[in-house]
Amino acid sequence: FSGPFTDVVTTNLKLRNPSDRKVCFKVKTTAPRRYCVRPNSGIIDPGSSVIVSVMLQPFDYDPNEKSKHKFMVQTTYAPPNISDMEAVWKEAKPDELMDSKLRCVFEMPNENDKLNDIDASKPAPVLNTSKQDGPMPKPHSVSLNDTETRKLVEECKRLQAEIMKLTDENRHLRDEGLRLRKVAHSDKSGSPTSLALRDNGSNSLPSLLVVIAAIFIGFFLGKFIL
Repeated sequence: FSGPFTDVVTTNLKLRNPSDRKVCFKVKTTAPRRYCVRPNSGIIDPGSSVIVSVMLQPFDYDPNEKSKHKFMVQTTYAPPNISDMEAVWKEAKPDELMDSKLRCVFEMPNENDKLNDIDASKPAPVLNTSKQDGPMPKPHSVSLNDTETRKLVEECKRLQAEIMKLTDENRHLRDEGLRLRKVAHSDKSGSPTSLALRDNGSNSLPSLLVVIAAIFIGFFLGKFIL
């Protein structure tokens, strides 16, 4: 019998008749108040078997106490005409009786066995794909946004560097234009036409740089918004 013994614990006996005659059986125990046996007697046909349920009643289990409970299964060949089972056992001669003795053993399950039973009793987790498919893309989308943001930041830095470079070039060209104006004014041999061309060239260069800078800024803003 395997505990815990706080409730009724049942074990089964299988009795088989290997002979070619009917056999009467009876189950006895040294502790009849502690056990309930169903059926406790009967007849087994030739080549047949019967299951006997032995139910142990609840009790306070003491592992230090050695079990002295025993069972005995008695059998005898059934007479041709059976009218009274009690009379069969009373009239049976000792040499016609056969018996098998069984000793009761009480066992408490180990802690590991309890854990295994608990794990086995737990239902397997059901994967809800409809719920999992929703949240799963979020980390992926975040990583994409981070990557795209890094690209945009790098592009912004590159455009800023280009604008600063163009600003420096524009400043350099403006200074060069002022210097050329001064040279033109001081150069008496210079013609008015050449001075006008120089002035127009110096004035058109800053405008061209502003247009190029506007194109870079518009490209950056358009990519960031999209």
